[in-house]
Amino acid sequence: MNILVIDTATEGCSVALSRNSGSAQEEILEVFELCPQQHSQRLLPMVDQLLSEAQMTLKDFDVLAFGRGPGSFTGVRIATGMVQGLAFGADLPVVGVSTLAAMAQQAIMQQNKDNIAAAIDARMGEVYWGCYQSCQGKAELIEQERVLPPEEAAAMIEASPQSWCGVGTGWAAYPQLDSLTRVEKDTNILYPVARYMLPLAQVAFEQGEAVSADKAEPVYLRDKVTWKKLPGR
Repeated sequence: MNILVIDTATEGCSVALSRNSGSAQEEILEVFELCPQQHSQRLLPMVDQLLSEAQMTLKDFDVLAFGRGPGSFTGVRIATGMVQGLAFGADLPVVGVSTLAAMAQQAIMQQNKDNIAAAIDARMGEVYWGCYQSCQGKAELIEQERVLPPEEAAAMIEASPQSWCGVGTGWAAYPQLDSLTRVEKDTNILYPVARYMLPLAQVAFEQGEAVSADKAEPVYLRDKVTWKKLPGR
């Protein structure tokens, strides 16, 4: 099947597409850039670039997918709004893919890892957190994704009998996680990449999880922001 995926949830901005050209080998094209605060300017040109390279239009795709979060509030909103606009124009269904799961999927595909703990620095002394296991080569969530202090994440790892591969920016951001010796931290997997959302998007589509463009929703995990009062206020 033909899938187009976009992601802007973190400092990374990426677009990827897969197409079935009728041969046994699926063709994948991708582009990835680290461009903090430039996602809204870079995303659409990146989409146009891949469509031109593939000689495809949006009408050629079966589904559009996007990194639904967690991640930067602004970044997640950009991807959500962009995929809605593209899907409305082409009358296509949409699926959201977890950014945490995307990093776990990369560890599975690149390093053949079985147990992956993904942590994105959520600021304010917290991480976006998700634990995954490889199930037939796909990242499968264990329990639920959440936002939590790094010491709680570290305690979960310490209490687990498994060995873990750690991915994401959260590990180096907090000494409580960085100092864990039971975790093999993959410093090459710091950000979600659209390419590794492709297989997860296909699974979601095949399981009937696609929705119409107007029902595409971001996942923030953190539903409130803690504000500190200024002295004397």
